[in-house]
Amino acid sequence: MKWQAAAVVLIFTTSTSAGFAASLDCAEDKAVFLGGDSPVQVSVEIADDPDERAQGLMFRKSLPQGHGMLFVYEHPQPVNFWMRNTLIPLDMIFIDQRGEVRHVHPMARPLDETSISGAAIGDPAPDRLMVLEVAGGEAARLGLRPGMVLAHPRVPSADAIVHCN
Repeated sequence: MKWQAAAVVLIFTTSTSAGFAASLDCAEDKAVFLGGDSPVQVSVEIADDPDERAQGLMFRKSLPQGHGMLFVYEHPQPVNFWMRNTLIPLDMIFIDQRGEVRHVHPMARPLDETSISGAAIGDPAPDRLMVLEVAGGEAARLGLRPGMVLAHPRVPSADAIVHCN
């Protein structure tokens, strides 16, 4: 009986992550990415007003594995980031209004003021609603890549590829 229950969970998980069909229980402090071998969860702080977004992760000396900051904008727009006063390398995961990861910028250099675009060259839809910053190397370690989908309450339900309950 236990193996049958495990098989049902496995089938549901596989079909959900591959097809993005189901709704998920989402939480404000968790970003869940689907589209890989298994769901990937990151604990997040939310930066959703201009002052919080401007401060970001500046002056922090560390960021634990599996943790990050989710920048949320009022509406989709082109975004550019830099590393002014940021003391640790960061990976930046750029997400559109449907929750799709559109671009990943790995290992942004500490204190570098070079502009980092939220869109890859030639992206026909460069507007972003969210950006997740995690410690440098975390995106690769977690398997985060373009095409994956974010399940989070801040992804507008009218546009979301994956809906939150």
